[in-house]
Amino acid sequence: MEIIYEDKNFLIVNKPAGLIVHSIEDSEESSVVDWLIKKYPTIKSVGDPSTGSWQGNSRPGIVHRLDKDKSGILLIAKNQEAFEYFKKLFQERKIKKVYGALVYGSIKNDKGFIDMPLGKSKKDFRKRGIKGKTRGELKEAITEYKIIKRFPDYTFIDVFPRTGRTHQIRVHLESIGHPIVCDKLYGPQKAVCPFGLRRHFLHARSLEFTDMDDARVKFEADLPEDLKNILRELRG
Repeated sequence: MEIIYEDKNFLIVNKPAGLIVHSIEDSEESSVVDWLIKKYPTIKSVGDPSTGSWQGNSRPGIVHRLDKDKSGILLIAKNQEAFEYFKKLFQERKIKKVYGALVYGSIKNDKGFIDMPLGKSKKDFRKRGIKGKTRGELKEAITEYKIIKRFPDYTFIDVFPRTGRTHQIRVHLESIGHPIVCDKLYGPQKAVCPFGLRRHFLHARSLEFTDMDDARVKFEADLPEDLKNILRELRG
């Protein structure tokens, strides 16, 4: 696991694709949390069981998550004070997040704003959906995007989620007709994964926030090689 930054309060790591952040019950799959506990044994006590975000030490230090197949920047709290601080920043939407994504098709406008509440899918417990395709409560979800590069049949974009709902970026981009490339859950059933890509093309590029010393900081992670290779191939 690449450590991008570390101080007494928090870590910034570059999570590789294919690694889950924390295990679910009875799972033996390796996780970021396994690595954390081995490297920082005292982090076991960091969390908030009253909110359900930390179940029996299964999510110590974890204040936000990345999907298994998503790579990139992950912030981890090293002590309880930092956990509470960063949890509040996320809740108050004071952490600026930027993702890089490659989507199918040509997005018409150079910039866009998607304001579509999300809920649990009616048909598939793994999925989230927009109004009319969900059951139960809908929650506010807002995503902005900007075109970085257009290719024949594909568009490379920066994505700026203003809220942090489960699968938000994936659902929002699918809802406007441009699902993320190689997204097996939300993409077209017969869609082609270009040039042998083995996971969806979504990478957490940066986080920007005010730290506990009141300094404005920004951390970045370059696209990993598998995603860089796809862009190289598309450029020809």
